[in-house]
Amino acid sequence: MSVSESQFDRVNDFAAVKISLASPADIRGWSFGEVKKPETINYRTYRPERDGLFCERIFGPEKDWECACGKYRG
Repeated sequence: MSVSESQFDRVNDFAAVKISLASPADIRGWSFGEVKKPETINYRTYRPERDGLFCERIFGPEKDWECACGKYRG
């Protein structure tokens, strides 16, 4: 048996799972960005509104290797 096969055999081998609530300090540490407008998606372009709930600054670009304005494409 190779090393990689033995790793896959142990994937489901665990004794317990612990789930706990996150503290407010933990949540603040994970967060970044700020929602400034209540809008979500532009109904004409179907793209996230800037500074809205689904803003690309908070969640990252909609398409890989492309900025929000469309100027830079890689």
